Amino acid sequence: MHDQTLTGLAAALAAGEFSSRELTEHLLARIERHDGALNSFITVTGEQALAAADAADAARARGEAGPLTGLPLALKDIFCTRGVKTSCGSKMLDNFDAPYDATVVEKLAAAGTLSLGKTNMDEFAMGSSNENSFYGAVKNPWDLGAVPGGSSGGSAAAVAAGLVPAALGTDTGGSIRQPAAFCGITGLKPTYGRVSRYGMIAYASSLDQAGPMARTAEDCAHLLGAIAGHDLRDSTSVARGVPDYTEGLDAPLSGLKIGLPKEYFGDGLSAEVESAVREAIRVYESLGATVREVSLPHTHYAIPAYYVIAPAEASSNLSRFDGVRFGHRCENPTDLIDLYKRSRGEGFGEEVKRRILIGTHTLSEGFFDAYYKQAQKVRRLIRQDFLDAFEEVDVLMGPASPTPAFDLGANKDPVSMYLQDIYTIAVNLAGIPGISVPAGFAGGRPVGLQILGTHFAEAQLLNVAHQFQQATDWHLRRPDLAEETA
Repeated sequence: MHDQTLTGLAAALAAGEFSSRELTEHLLARIERHDGALNSFITVTGEQALAAADAADAARARGEAGPLTGLPLALKDIFCTRGVKTSCGSKMLDNFDAPYDATVVEKLAAAGTLSLGKTNMDEFAMGSSNENSFYGAVKNPWDLGAVPGGSSGGSAAAVAAGLVPAALGTDTGGSIRQPAAFCGITGLKPTYGRVSRYGMIAYASSLDQAGPMARTAEDCAHLLGAIAGHDLRDSTSVARGVPDYTEGLDAPLSGLKIGLPKEYFGDGLSAEVESAVREAIRVYESLGATVREVSLPHTHYAIPAYYVIAPAEASSNLSRFDGVRFGHRCENPTDLIDLYKRSRGEGFGEEVKRRILIGTHTLSEGFFDAYYKQAQKVRRLIRQDFLDAFEEVDVLMGPASPTPAFDLGANKDPVSMYLQDIYTIAVNLAGIPGISVPAGFAGGRPVGLQILGTHFAEAQLLNVAHQFQQATDWHLRRPDLAEETA
């Protein structure tokens, strides 16, 4: 059962091959057996999952099942989930049980899915390797000495290892696409505003976006249809209808115009990764697509602009964690200032502290105009680069990351870690959608092909990704851990 896609499991449940309870029990057993080595989960909610599975089986017996009824998933531990610890990978929220459900959690429950638990992540979504978690680093199931990517590394590792068929992640600067690439799964970052952020603990509010992580583009299409849509509780949610993202998956790609940004194939790109990506593009040419080089001239400004804007927003968003209202509180404070200082000093990890300090500095008097305002101007130029490119081509393609998954502890310098997101960050600054699909291996570790589209072009991206997966088998490969038979 654990080797099947979400779509395959849905068909098997509908055909009565097994029940939702049997599937849930099987996956819970796999988590218990294998997650000690992976550390992909922070919290496993077995009792709640089995109760939800029984309810799903009862609904199916009454003829009330929908396409996703009874399917087990996992949630990145950044989504508030009623009565369940929602830690954001931080000591600061180690004692926080959310009093309400995030909108995406509500929507998935309404669609009939059930959650097996909350997955590990870089603290407050700040990281590219999942080594910044208070609960320890997550391991890549393809190689336990490698990182799974971040910050949604727990979700990616759990899906790749066959512990769950799909999971939700969040993407602020590549945190769905990069771990999907590192773990050999499919990960979709929707257009900003396509999915509600209500109940998703904020890192950088103008950049954060929730999205699905699964084995295939078809699986992601089903999940996106369930979680997308307008939400009055989120002022950044776009009032726009939700199409059936599965409807156009089989459309042929003849005439598709693919752009290759020359800035994505320069210095710093691993030769093996480039070879795998270019081979994937040749597959698209065989499917009837045409390819041309394009330019995104402000790409090299994306990382400095992002690391001004995102920490500035983080500084503001994380100010609420003060030891007074909720979260970690230091013992025996001498006064209010001591309470603030020690609670935040003890509750936050090093990377979070670093970004808060950077953000507070850039927002301070005398530096706001010099840094934050200039970064926002650069952001507009980056967005315009993409819009200009989409006047010439339908989609853009390139690597999701300059290298395959790197070894645990290999990137101790913060700047070298930030450079891991060089091909993903601009997408968040522009607010456009992007997807990473498995496209080969480099040194035995997965390589991801990143496909980008214009705003609200998720249906096209899913079609383009699905057709590639119909022509290749990279998405069917499993690490040894996942090949164990039930």
